[in-house]
Amino acid sequence: MLLRRSFLALALAGLVASPMAAAPAAADDVIVFAAASLKNALDDVAAAYKAETGKTVSINYAGSNVLAKQIEQAAPADVFFSADLAWMDYLQEKNLIQIDTRRTLLGNKLVLVAAKDSTAAIDLAPGANLADLLGKDGKLAMANIDSVPAGKYGKAALTKLGLWDSVSANVVQADNVRAALAFVAKGEAPLGIVYQTDANAEPDVKVIAAFPADSHAPIVYPVALTAASKNPDAKAFLDYLESDKAKPAYEKQGFVFSPPSS
Repeated sequence: MLLRRSFLALALAGLVASPMAAAPAAADDVIVFAAASLKNALDDVAAAYKAETGKTVSINYAGSNVLAKQIEQAAPADVFFSADLAWMDYLQEKNLIQIDTRRTLLGNKLVLVAAKDSTAAIDLAPGANLADLLGKDGKLAMANIDSVPAGKYGKAALTKLGLWDSVSANVVQADNVRAALAFVAKGEAPLGIVYQTDANAEPDVKVIAAFPADSHAPIVYPVALTAASKNPDAKAFLDYLESDKAKPAYEKQGFVFSPPSS
């Protein structure tokens, strides 16, 4: 079930999409296409980079699937920072990234969130009562389960726990994980599946349960320069992303920072 009724109205009103909008980039900006779940951390990294170097980074946030497809259609990106391996692999197979610059930097966790004043409680184990917790009409907000990494991880976890069939009719899908988070924060859905870092960034939600790590593939974030990038500053910013100078911004949001061994 895709966005309907008030969910659709919310999206059309711009209440979900507006936080992801990027400011127009100057001609010499490094342009980064980054997964929506990276927003708070990368905004801080970009600000620190500008303070140190005087150079501006323009960041376009969306679902990794949307960004990869935009790069495939020749969108002007210098750096792609994905929320899963699959979409980076997709671009690599099409020779659209500089393979020698690819590295995996971050890890994350998958959690179930509710409104901050919710009394909902559950243990996410096989046979859990998630359907009962939602009730007949309660919605479970998720990123798109077929294409957005957070949605794919979420469906995989629910399937592994034997819960998918009981809740699939209640799922409302969003374009990216931050949009799914917004549904819960704004009271449009009682529960949502997002990353731990998204929950940390939104004061109007709380984590009520974490999914077992073995219920889904490891959540990792690869980054690389695009094949089309000609910006001489792009490699310097990529190096900054994996430096100790960027580490506090990631860890502040709850990411696990795991740069490649030198």
